[in-house]
This record gives sequence, structure tokens and C-alpha cells, in this order.
Amino acid sequence: MIVVTGATGNVGRTLVAALTAQGEEVAAVSRRPLTAQLPEGARHVQADPGVAESLRGVLKGADALFVLPAGEMLVGGESAATLLGVAEEEGVRKVVLLSSQITATRPEAVSHSRLREFEHAVRGSGLEWTILRPGGFASNAFAWAGSVRTGRTVLAPFGDVALPVVDPADIAEVAAVVLREDGHAGRAYELTGPTAVTPREQAAALAELLGEEVAFVELTREAAFAHMVQFMPEAVVDGTLDILGLPLPAERLVSPDVEKVLGRPAAPFTAWAERSLPAFR
Repeated sequence: MIVVTGATGNVGRTLVAALTAQGEEVAAVSRRPLTAQLPEGARHVQADPGVAESLRGVLKGADALFVLPAGEMLVGGESAATLLGVAEEEGVRKVVLLSSQITATRPEAVSHSRLREFEHAVRGSGLEWTILRPGGFASNAFAWAGSVRTGRTVLAPFGDVALPVVDPADIAEVAAVVLREDGHAGRAYELTGPTAVTPREQAAALAELLGEEVAFVELTREAAFAHMVQFMPEAVVDGTLDILGLPLPAERLVSPDVEKVLGRPAAPFTAWAERSLPAFR
């Protein structure tokens, strides 16, 4: 059995589907009640990964654990080592952590200190571990869905700064392989898309798919912060805007790791946009 935390999010939902399609038994963990039907082979468990004891019964007998630190887990709570200690006590053999590229490119960034704590705890645990470090998510463009639907407008900062955003489905597929197969222990994979793309270019891709003009309005950093802080911790917003506005050379690079693990190129932004187009109509 494989335990997946964050099972109802962009990555977790697709990961659960990928694992069950391969015949795996999955415990899909989320803090909130389930709002969509799970695929056959998966069962929902309402628990808080930030409280390790709430997962003790779920982890018993599991082969592997997918850890997705999110929400309050990114700014506080009990130590990452506590969760991993419970997992080890319950017999879990393997842990896969969804971290972030910034832990490697900006090791002193306050915004992602909790993710560095999780990485340190994973490396120091008695479990077989693999760390996944994605760059920016293509699905961050969902933030534009409302303005595109109602006014065919994209509002975003740093319109001409290009980054190789990654499709969350690729992250999920990589995680599924790493959770199921051996040969990935002790590795950290950096996950990006196949090419760097600017927010302005993403808006143009949406316009082409919709068959209608979509205007691009560039926000100031301050305006973007005010919007993002409504659903992200302040420190995380600051760190994210640093990358979006002034990316380091390493953050602009395309990583080969998605293709290395999956045996195919990473999906472009347009693949995610086409699949997600109903949200923008």
C-alpha cells in the first residue's frame, strides 16, 4: 500500500489516479472531506499530516509514503522528523518528498526554510528517500481563470520573465514511478518543463486555444503580493515573487530529470493549458 498526503491537490489527485491505474492500493490522505470520487483501488482518509499521530493507523503496513508539505505545514507545526519517525515505526520502507527547486538554488531563503527542514529530516531518517524539486507550476495559471472567463484578461507580474514551468501531471507521474520502482533512493530530482515561457506567452497560448484575444496586464510586485497573500503564507509569497521577478541562472535552466525518469520529454505549458481549458472558458 502507498500513502499519499495532499491527495486532493493538483499533484496528489493525479498521483492517486496514476498509482491505482498501475494496480496499487492507495490511502489518499487529505485534511478536508472528500469532494470528488476516488478511483477504484483508493480509499480516502481524513487526517492532518501536520499531526503525525493522526496518520499512525494509516501508515501501518504501508510500503511507501508521499509527503506533500502544504498550508500550515510550510510555516510551522511539529517537526518533520516526528512524521518520519512515526512512518518508520509503522513499517514504512520508502518516503518521497515533494519539495521545491528553491531549496537548492536559494539555500538561505527564509520563505522555504520548512521545506529545507523536511529535506534534512528525510535524509536523516532510516527510510529509503527520494526528493522531488519542481520549479514553478504551470497550474499557477489557474489564478487567471476568473479574469480570463469574465474579461479575457490575464493579470500577472513580470510579464517578460521566462521560466520553464512544469506540468503538475509530470510531477505526479515522476512520483508514481519513484514510489513504485527501486533505483531512485538517495536522489533529488529537479523537475521543470521543456522550455522557458513568459507569463505573456502563457496568456497568448490561452488566447490561441480559446480562439479569442486575451489581453495581458502587468501587475506591480506589490499588487501581485496583495493577491497571492490571500492564499499563501507571506514568507512563501515573498520567496515566490523573488524567483518570478529575478530568477537565478539555475532557475531558468531546463532540467533533464523528467525525461530521465519517465523516458519521454516533459510536457509543455500548452499541454497543461489545453487540458485545463474548461476553467478559462
